[in-house]
Amino acid sequence: MAFPGAARAVAPAVVCRVRDERLTEISGMVATDSGFVVVNDGADEASRRRIFFLDTRCAVVRSVPYPSRPRDTEDLAVGADGTVWVADIGDNDRVRSTVALWRLAPGSRRPVLHRLSYPDGPHDAEALLLGPDGRPVLVTKQAGEAGVYLPTGPLRAGATVPMRRAGQVRLPATTTANPYSFLGRRLVTGGATAPDGRRVVLRTYADAFEFDVTDGDVVAALTGGTPRVVPLPDEPQGESVSYSRDGRSLLTVSETAGQPAGTRPTVLRYALPGGAGSPVPSPSVAAPAGSVPAAGSSSAPAPAAVDAGRRRADTGGVRSLLLGVGVIVAGLLLVAMVGAARARRTGR
Repeated sequence: MAFPGAARAVAPAVVCRVRDERLTEISGMVATDSGFVVVNDGADEASRRRIFFLDTRCAVVRSVPYPSRPRDTEDLAVGADGTVWVADIGDNDRVRSTVALWRLAPGSRRPVLHRLSYPDGPHDAEALLLGPDGRPVLVTKQAGEAGVYLPTGPLRAGATVPMRRAGQVRLPATTTANPYSFLGRRLVTGGATAPDGRRVVLRTYADAFEFDVTDGDVVAALTGGTPRVVPLPDEPQGESVSYSRDGRSLLTVSETAGQPAGTRPTVLRYALPGGAGSPVPSPSVAAPAGSVPAAGSSSAPAPAAVDAGRRRADTGGVRSLLLGVGVIVAGLLLVAMVGAARARRTGR
């Protein structure tokens, strides 16, 4: 059945390929005037635990180390002033008492750590959005209704700021092909804010969902808006999404760990429905002073939390129950599929 915002898959354009061997687990990306900024998800090797600055050909030109070890960096955002935000919010096993955002201001020598806590226990999350006021918005990675969380006050270095649950977002169903079947179409793996602040996008392993933002209210857009859909079919493990600097297209890159030898992360460009977007003033995102010159790594889908609904005596209730059981079974199968990939990484 068709739904509002449905779209046919259109072949993307290849922008460039990342050939640096440290970048096989790219989980977050933002586009800049001079190229891209990317991060791996939680990597065991110190050489991969950096913020990487790439040129327009996807060559690494600078990298900035973290002053302490991040846990699971999953997404990126860039503010209007050029500040780069790194979302250290992954939690596959849901054991973290806090998550974190790293803030790398223009010209700074190293990122600053800000800690956040959920009001309702640990969550796995991979999507970071920035509101027009610069306030971060986190979206959890769970099937069905993904949680939307906001800090309750200004972020403070060296302190933990509580968050509040501001609502939930339910993405429409699609049939886009991806390695993780229908669960891959339900799990939010990344997000981005358009340069003009008037649109935001969430992605899954299969699709991108673009929402219009009215009066700067990102939460209202996510929880009450009807998205336009851009299929992103058959990416190996798509977790990154960014708007182009002119806001007229989406850029993605997939993790390639575990893929056949020679497979390189490839930045792809997808046209937006109706050619949305218009040029806007671009922030200057320069490699910070003291960054490290370049030399000569996969976050598996978490088990879906499924609510089968209340048991009812009528036919509709039975159908809901059967559907819920099916989702649970599929979730267990998905865990088995990606267990080998997770086993190779420790401390996660």
